[in-house]
Amino acid sequence: MARVVARRRPWLWLASAIVVVACAALAVAIWRNPNIDHRIIARHQFAPAILHGLAVTVVLALLSAAIGAVLGVAFALMRLSPSAVLRGFAALYAWLFRGTPLLVQILFWGNLALLFQMLGPFRTNDVMTPFVASVVALGLNEGAYMSEIVRAGISAVDRGQYDAALALGMSRALAMRRIVLPQALAVIVPPAGNQFISLLKATSLVSVIAGGDLLTAAENISSANLRTIELMLVATFWYLVLTTLASLGQHVLERRLARAGAGLDAAN
Repeated sequence: MARVVARRRPWLWLASAIVVVACAALAVAIWRNPNIDHRIIARHQFAPAILHGLAVTVVLALLSAAIGAVLGVAFALMRLSPSAVLRGFAALYAWLFRGTPLLVQILFWGNLALLFQMLGPFRTNDVMTPFVASVVALGLNEGAYMSEIVRAGISAVDRGQYDAALALGMSRALAMRRIVLPQALAVIVPPAGNQFISLLKATSLVSVIAGGDLLTAAENISSANLRTIELMLVATFWYLVLTTLASLGQHVLERRLARAGAGLDAAN
């Protein structure tokens, strides 16, 4: 009886060892760097200002993601509409907000008072606060990307199922909600999860208009004590925590959708 022998891969082991050693050397170099005061990091890791900025970052991300999801579904349906006007408007929206830098969009909404001093009966600066401007900019930008993600998910569902639902007497809205969108979720969730993780990091850009986020809090403290690197490391830690939790949530949701899809296939 032949004995199976694992193939030897010395170059793979060597490359892995080099990566481990390089990462360890980098970590030690940063940890032992005399220009980094670890006491400053420990003092501000859970400082009230940092935790408040962290909470603002989470709220910004969740509100912007909710706005983006609603706009994404709406504009995706418009892109698939038989109306050329609706398709053109949805395409223009995606082109505009995906084609311009997010930082420029944040600055535009943060300085809207320079263009319109009044919004109806209210002063623009009273309505478009840094927080509101941040939510508007992030939400509109997120909606443009989500519209393409949702459109791709809907397009992945066989058109015949939608037509069969209409033939059974369902309205277009009901067929979309009951038949198409549930199946499209399996295609939508992975890129949407990645987009949300990107959104979490993109919230740091609102610091240019003092949006009150985590990076704004870290910059305010570093401007007072002149310990920029230490405060950036504090912010980096919390961004890694947020993105890790979001990645775990995405993984769990994808597994549940996969099990649900497998159960549906078995039932059919």
